[in-house]
Amino acid sequence: MGTMADASEVDAYFETTLGIGDPLLDRARERARAGGLPDIAVSPLQGAFLALLVRLTGARRVLEVGTLGGYSGTVMARALPDDGALVTLEVDPHHAEVARAVFDEAGVAGKVDVVVGRAADTLPGLEGPFDLVFIDADKPSNPAYVRAAVDLSRAGTVIVVDNVVRGGAVADPGDTSPAVTGSREVTELIAAEPRLEATALQTVGAKGWDGFLLARVVG
Repeated sequence: MGTMADASEVDAYFETTLGIGDPLLDRARERARAGGLPDIAVSPLQGAFLALLVRLTGARRVLEVGTLGGYSGTVMARALPDDGALVTLEVDPHHAEVARAVFDEAGVAGKVDVVVGRAADTLPGLEGPFDLVFIDADKPSNPAYVRAAVDLSRAGTVIVVDNVVRGGAVADPGDTSPAVTGSREVTELIAAEPRLEATALQTVGAKGWDGFLLARVVG
């Protein structure tokens, strides 16, 4: 038996074989790095998953909490129909500036509304319903973001909460760091919310061991 490939090599295999990613998305990531943004955007495979979710759900309106450099927003906006709309919330004005340049280069700026400010402050001013919500921002606030997402949803809306596994720490009761505590609290909130049905999936790849919650509004 040959030497087992590591997770990054497996990611590269699937990206190459499935033809995932393109020069425009590569430039989006490079623009974010050049702008000094943290290198924490979704991977190409994860981005393709988000694009598929947009298409599978037939989403026309998408809400993203946490714009960062615009990578995930770009892949979702490209998957939307021509009259679709993405509202993306970003607390950092510099991040928002970088993302706007990425959206413009990708030709999706006309579909995207970048809202700058604390999501806790901007979410109450949004008008729903949204068909898909992607939450990838400060982890301690995830419970508040999911509550707001449900209020801005309709029956059938899909909600994705990223980075909840935290390298397995979510299941370690001795880890009381804010990000891990937020992951537990949002999981418990979703479990107790009768309007949601949900599952959690672990992921391993170039970004390490993590995972996400996937929920659907049932009423």
